[in-house]
Amino acid sequence: MGTVHARSLDPLPMQGPELGIQADDMELGEPEREEKQEVLENKNVVVQHVHIDGLGRTKEDMLTYEIADIFRAKNLIDKLLRLGIFRRVEVLIDTAEGADALPNGLDVTFEVKELRRMTGSYNTMVGNNEGSMVLELKLPNVFGRAEKLTFQFSYGTKETSYGLLSLNLYKVTGQFPWSSLRETDRGVSAELSFPIWRTNHSLKWEGVWRELGCLARTASFAVREESGHSLKSSLSHAMVIDSRNSSILPRKGALLKINQELAGFSGGDVSFLKEDFEIQLNKTLFWDSVLSASLWGGMLLPLGDKPSSIADRFYLGGPTSVRGFSMYSIGPQSEGDYLGGEAYWAGGLHLYTPLPFRPGRGGFGDLFRTHFFLNAGNLCNLNYGEGPMAHLSKLAECIRWSYGAGIVLRLGNIARLELNYCIPMGVQSGDRICDGVQFGAGIRFL
Repeated sequence: MGTVHARSLDPLPMQGPELGIQADDMELGEPEREEKQEVLENKNVVVQHVHIDGLGRTKEDMLTYEIADIFRAKNLIDKLLRLGIFRRVEVLIDTAEGADALPNGLDVTFEVKELRRMTGSYNTMVGNNEGSMVLELKLPNVFGRAEKLTFQFSYGTKETSYGLLSLNLYKVTGQFPWSSLRETDRGVSAELSFPIWRTNHSLKWEGVWRELGCLARTASFAVREESGHSLKSSLSHAMVIDSRNSSILPRKGALLKINQELAGFSGGDVSFLKEDFEIQLNKTLFWDSVLSASLWGGMLLPLGDKPSSIADRFYLGGPTSVRGFSMYSIGPQSEGDYLGGEAYWAGGLHLYTPLPFRPGRGGFGDLFRTHFFLNAGNLCNLNYGEGPMAHLSKLAECIRWSYGAGIVLRLGNIARLELNYCIPMGVQSGDRICDGVQFGAGIRFL
């Protein structure tokens, strides 16, 4: 929290050579008190009492859990603001008072201002190479424990959706031109998120009625064959460990994310087991440069006699993954339509440096970084009767890779833009490349 000042009350000196008289020689009233500031930084102090003022409908026991790590947290204000239920949070730290006060004790008071019971917003969003308009109505902190009831309508260049997040009822319509595919999902889901030690977990059940159709009359027979209706019931789990200082353009820290999804155990006509992971390491080097390494991977195992669906497979390529290739244009394809794969991996090595000569240093110029990168990856289908070594051998074949340089613009902690000059290598028959300048926008990059 930086340097913290606390109030300390001491009486003024009433005797000494500079006064010339003794306190016993005069009639004294109540001594005046002087308020002085004492710097507590790097001093051994003990937090004795914590008070929270300004609560209305918010339950105090819920906040007790959130501020339990007050003894080691660096910024509790951000921690409370991230709950999404307060408009303003201020902290007052004072020396402890009372019969049980210790000489180095502190009283901490949080002064908070809750959000209104209903809020709305209208904005535009940038996704992974997609733009959209979003209308949103929120009812924050409905029952006093940081619950949120939200109605959202989104109209985008590739996807249009609406949903009621607390009830998890949704309808999503997406268009995927790289596969000549249109998909409409109508479903219901329930999700539970909880922390365990230093990890964050989420459990999610989803039941969805999917409708697949062709986006164009020129769609390949393989895509037409996938068209129709299906029912999917799945249970998924996600674990995240994130120590990065920023999710958009981190300078330090690491990320580990593991996802598992099991479909078909509770009904529906889609059955599979899906695993994928994401690892990222970031290290600050000399001259304000940052070295970043990342690795993605995943595998889809169909259960039963039916093959996997084009809607469940992995896709690779584009300005947010293996740069130098067109969007999701790596791997199996039919008549120019990309069908996805059941296994993939992708890795990236990046060097981010300040702009040459540091124009706009300390201001707008700090949002820009020079970007040097090396990307590689592969996407394919596996024969699960062969064994692990055969799978690894197939994933190591026909590796696509690229290198290049460019400029990165960080849009706060919302998204980032990249303009790179890419040189694709290891191009295979059927791959669609983007040799030269490539633009990318999104929130998740390899």
